[in-house]
Amino acid sequence: MQKLGVVEDTLFIPMLGRIYASEHCPQVLYDKKALELKKKLPSDLIEQNMQNQYTLLASASRSANMDRFIRSFLERRPDGVIVQLGCGLETTYHRCDNGKTHWYAVDLPHVIEYRRGLLSEPEREFYISGDAFVKDWIIKVRNDVLDAPVLVTAGGLFHYFEENKVIALLRMIGQFGNMEVVFDTVNKRGMTMMKKKYMKQVGHAEAQMFFYVDSAEELAAKIGGNVKVVSEEPYYRYIPKNGLKLSTKVSMAVSDRFCMVKMIQLKL
Repeated sequence: MQKLGVVEDTLFIPMLGRIYASEHCPQVLYDKKALELKKKLPSDLIEQNMQNQYTLLASASRSANMDRFIRSFLERRPDGVIVQLGCGLETTYHRCDNGKTHWYAVDLPHVIEYRRGLLSEPEREFYISGDAFVKDWIIKVRNDVLDAPVLVTAGGLFHYFEENKVIALLRMIGQFGNMEVVFDTVNKRGMTMMKKKYMKQVGHAEAQMFFYVDSAEELAAKIGGNVKVVSEEPYYRYIPKNGLKLSTKVSMAVSDRFCMVKMIQLKL
């Protein structure tokens, strides 16, 4: 199997987080499909996992947050379509599918190849090999679903790219009409923490990180056009804290107090 690059290799981090939450903190997230896949992951990955509860639940919380935004979107727009950029080994379809939605999972070709080996394409989720920052994927989606409302999710993706590249992507998405996007990000203080501490704890200190958002309104102004901020909220606001270690609760509280990590939803 092809060796994954530094950034692509981080796709195991969220999977480990979802497995941990499902086994120890199902109130945060329960992911039956992730538990099924555990035995298929490289064994040294599980054995050498040096993360603590907070870093594991940070990943699981991202999935829980994305699930909430996706379910809310599909309640609001039952004819809606979900596109996951940088899908990695995410199993959102298996947690959130409503029985009729069209789903698209986009990632680099060797990641999609690895994903297919673990997770074959379900009935209404289509895998697209390609670069999230090139419009081929969006042309394919729009050809399939025409003018249906689309929610694009980008979980754990934008941190690794320069701001001008992320803004260019958001502008490009906006050109295709009836699009919303939801993503997790950090503010400047959160970026400093991630570079200093978090990426070392998850074993990926070498992964370069660039993009952060201090204000969603300022980001919307940079994108231009008719971009509207639908939501900007602290990352752990809706994550149940019952049963978690005190150190984890404190880390979550500090993060939210200073909006170090957050969820942003835009209407493009």
